[in-house]
Amino acid sequence: MKQLINSSGHMRQQLLAGLTYTYNDRLDWQVGTGIVTKKKIAENKVVLISGGGCGHEPAHVGYIGENMLDCAVMGAIFEPPAASEILQAIEKTYNGQGTLLIIKNFEKDLASFLEAEHLAKAKGLFVSHVIVDDDCSIESGTFEKRRRGVAGTVFVHKILGAAAAQGHSLNELHTLGEQLIPRIKTLGVAFSPASPIGIIPQQYQLAEDEMYFGIGIHGEPGYRIETMRSSERIAIELVNKLKQQYEKADLTQAAILINGLGSTPLLELGIFMNDVQQLLDIEDINVVYKRMGNFLTAYNTNGLSLTLLTIKEEKWLTYLNTPTDAFGWK
Repeated sequence: MKQLINSSGHMRQQLLAGLTYTYNDRLDWQVGTGIVTKKKIAENKVVLISGGGCGHEPAHVGYIGENMLDCAVMGAIFEPPAASEILQAIEKTYNGQGTLLIIKNFEKDLASFLEAEHLAKAKGLFVSHVIVDDDCSIESGTFEKRRRGVAGTVFVHKILGAAAAQGHSLNELHTLGEQLIPRIKTLGVAFSPASPIGIIPQQYQLAEDEMYFGIGIHGEPGYRIETMRSSERIAIELVNKLKQQYEKADLTQAAILINGLGSTPLLELGIFMNDVQQLLDIEDINVVYKRMGNFLTAYNTNGLSLTLLTIKEEKWLTYLNTPTDAFGWK
């Protein structure tokens, strides 16, 4: 596939330069790093920081804004930022109210963010974290859940971001995150893998008429390859598998996120949304919030994911509906 890039070694810097030039009314970039912050960090609220590798746009820079993140720290393509840069971001945005790190459950991400937290605490800063593990696909050949952090992370950004803006303390936000995250489940499917980019190879191949259930956001293989099916049949598989993750009593009110993985047209996402809606109606699951588009992509993967969040408290829905100027939250 043709790629609109220059030197593969400078993609992070060129990407962040382009994004912060476009949204320079609300974003500041610390040139030479992967650190992007709000134009002005509020002094009366906990600071929220997230991040990860490039290649997931609009995540995570696209979720910096009022009632969402205060800062994102970006690494190279599909690679987390270094702990030293995360520490620098914590210090740069610190306002005395504390810092909450929102981390996706990948080994390298955990290592970088938790090391930065440890270093920050050693300097006397108040820092805590939550770990998002919404992916419920299974490892090939086993029944162990992968529990990677994928598109459901965006719901965490939105709900905790709005709660932080309401003045909740660091401990309260940590508790809210611990209540929220177990109720978020995601499954993805790819119709073609992402193109190799930079030093990132393609991790699986698909024939023209094949699809792959359970793929990851870094091009990781999934749990089953099948002949391509209709949107309706794919919706049945994802909805049924997600439903199995919950007790029936919890499946009363829900929020859903249909997330394109980079190159799936809106036309197809809309058809899939219609199929999901009909299935959830049949199951008497009341969808009180829905979102559709590209939120956390896997570069140019042709595919999508479905996220289900069961609403435990009405304030979660209030936080989802709280306006934000973050450019990725369309």
